[in-house]
Formats: sequence, C-alpha cells, structure tokens
Amino acid sequence: MTPEDIMRRLELLRIEHRDLDMAIGALVHSGTGDQLQLARLKKRKLRLRDEIAVLEDALIPDIIA
Repeated sequence: MTPEDIMRRLELLRIEHRDLDMAIGALVHSGTGDQLQLARLKKRKLRLRDEIAVLEDALIPDIIA
C-alpha cells in the first residue's frame, strides 16, 4: 500500500468515525436509542479508531534511537 493509498484510506476512516460519533450522539440525545444498536455503533467506532492508529503508525517511519 502506497502512502497515498494510506492517506486516502485514513480520510475515509476518519469520515466514517466522525459520522458514527454524530449518530451515537443523536441516538443518546433522542433517548429512543436501542441499547444494542448503540453498543454496536460504539464498538464499530472503536474498531475504526484502532485501524486509524495502525495506518497512522504505518506512515511514520521507525526511528532507531
């Protein structure tokens, strides 16, 4: 995967992460959110965060000190 591919993937993941955050907020705010649905959205958001962290680490070269 090229750095450009990683950057594109990161942007898509960040957008999805932000959208999930807004969806979770809307469910919580409305008070009608299904707890199972809310848990699934939060779990997906955490997986996205982890994937974003892995890709960000791939962009930064290891520096041996």
